[in-house]
Amino acid sequence: MSDEDDHKRTIVYAESALAYIKRNVLPAYPRSYEFWYTYCAGYNHGLNRAINDVLKQKGRVSTEEMQSIYGRFLSPNKLGDQLDEVGDKVSREVEDLVDALKMGADATSDYGTLLERAGEKLKKLKDPENLEVFVTHLMKSTHSAVASNRKLESQLLESKRQIENLQSSLETIRYESLTDELTTLNNRKHFDTSIGRLIANAAESKRGFALLLTDIDHFKKFNDTWGHQTGDQVLRLVALAVKQNVKNGDVPCRYGGEEFAILLPQTGLQEAVEVAELIRNSVMSKELVKRSTGENLGRITISIGISIFRPDDTTHSIIGRADEALYAAKAAGRNAVKTESDLPSNQASDVA
Repeated sequence: MSDEDDHKRTIVYAESALAYIKRNVLPAYPRSYEFWYTYCAGYNHGLNRAINDVLKQKGRVSTEEMQSIYGRFLSPNKLGDQLDEVGDKVSREVEDLVDALKMGADATSDYGTLLERAGEKLKKLKDPENLEVFVTHLMKSTHSAVASNRKLESQLLESKRQIENLQSSLETIRYESLTDELTTLNNRKHFDTSIGRLIANAAESKRGFALLLTDIDHFKKFNDTWGHQTGDQVLRLVALAVKQNVKNGDVPCRYGGEEFAILLPQTGLQEAVEVAELIRNSVMSKELVKRSTGENLGRITISIGISIFRPDDTTHSIIGRADEALYAAKAAGRNAVKTESDLPSNQASDVA
């Protein structure tokens, strides 16, 4: 996407963000701008839902409510705080486990010493009455050792359960950090990591991959006409079409805004075109209905550009060719699939 295209798309979000700041009578701090820009761009579904709930109940978002929502969904320390919390719990659980093991080891050692002494004492006992008292004492000590071991076993099982829960929490945090909340596709961070890994693997194994870049046609107009909530519905619909037409091992991502990216490992040009056409037709076949009113909003379409890995590719170069192919699809009338092989040299991409 060219700088001019980026400018056109993002300036709309910027102007809308400023309008919301004015409408809600908020101080125009950078954080306020980030808050409303993210809302207008629709990247963070949880934030949008929280803001919409406040607007529905009170008609405006106060500074205090903005700060609260910002802390929950945008704070740069949010993920770090979650990791710190889990880390503290792991540390406490390990400390408790070590203490329990130490106590168990001490109890076992004491019982071993007792048995050793008892053996020596047993050799000297001749009186049956004294022998009975000795056996009774030994049995009590044995019962105590068994109870201690059972308690240790119980503590170990509980620690195992707690650590498994903490592992699950870490996996949830990892999932959230790599997943787009609105569409449940992989997010841009996951895409950046995955394409870098695929390029490194392809250069080494000589087995390439395909990249599909997808953009929803006339999404801005649709969003302006029907609102962000309906726009979110469109994004989820496209995401569903993508999920339904890729296989395990493929990497479908929300690239940003209304753009999606799909990485297809070990895939040639013709197979990539077939996947793209399946996704395009799947989106076009679905009628969109406004949930709040049941109104039929018609159909939406997408344009797709495809590039194939070359031995000298960088992340920038392979994305650049897919981007050019995407805008060639836009220039061809939208609702189309174009590949890098369809591009004449030095083709300009000036279609918004």
